[in-house]
Amino acid sequence: MLISSVADAVMAGVLGLLVGSFLNVVIYRLPKMMERQWAAECAELSGKAPEDEDKPFNLLVPRSHCQKCGHAIRWYENIPLLSYCVLRGKCSACKAPFSLRYPAVELVTGLLFGWCVWHAGATPLALAWCGFSAVLVALTLIDWDTTLLPDDLTLPLLWAGLIVAALRWTPLPLADALWGAVAGYMSLWLVYQAFKLLTGKEGMGYGDFKLFAALGAWFGWQALVPIILMASVIGAIVGIGMKFASRLREGGYVPFGPFLALGGLTAMIFGPGSILRVLGL
Repeated sequence: MLISSVADAVMAGVLGLLVGSFLNVVIYRLPKMMERQWAAECAELSGKAPEDEDKPFNLLVPRSHCQKCGHAIRWYENIPLLSYCVLRGKCSACKAPFSLRYPAVELVTGLLFGWCVWHAGATPLALAWCGFSAVLVALTLIDWDTTLLPDDLTLPLLWAGLIVAALRWTPLPLADALWGAVAGYMSLWLVYQAFKLLTGKEGMGYGDFKLFAALGAWFGWQALVPIILMASVIGAIVGIGMKFASRLREGGYVPFGPFLALGGLTAMIFGPGSILRVLGL
């Protein structure tokens, strides 16, 4: 039984490496796809022809290539982790270095997939948690890079949480998942409105509301306080570290979405109750 469980977890980890490779594409291209869509809509409203309308750009086209020399990445140069190590993190054509983020995303996703199957077994629930993990990894880095939390990721994540509860794959009642989604959205929306009323500034975006609603759908309304506390602690530590390192962005802001996502992953791995115990509450 133990051997079977280990084998299932290893296979899930390998799948996670492949999914992580695809997530690197999503993280880079999805925000650019959104920008192209916005530009096309603006051009349509102004009566102008959108730029690059004859050049398809999506998650599949064009092929992955070196950003410096345009060298098309061959399949054997795109094997998760292995290709990066063999190529020593450089383009095979121009020797330009590739970001260490690419293998890091693959490795983290592989580990999360392996953990999900090790914890839940080879079940539909494990597959659901794998999908949950993959979306949060993508959202973390997209928001960090662009301060965007795409609806294409947050809304399916929310619906998936409600569907998992409705199918009774977890002990979480559907009512708790539903009210978790409502409470998650409304709590941050009220904070946003209060902050805007007091300062005249927007402290966060609507994507944060939707992401917190999705976490409420997966964990229930009872888990929202532990998750927001963990997100705040992680955010404070990172923000202070960046301030001392003089790496804060212009305006001194740090996007909150990545820390919400990390709070969600912490809740998945350790449980919401464990977060409170760690924080001494």
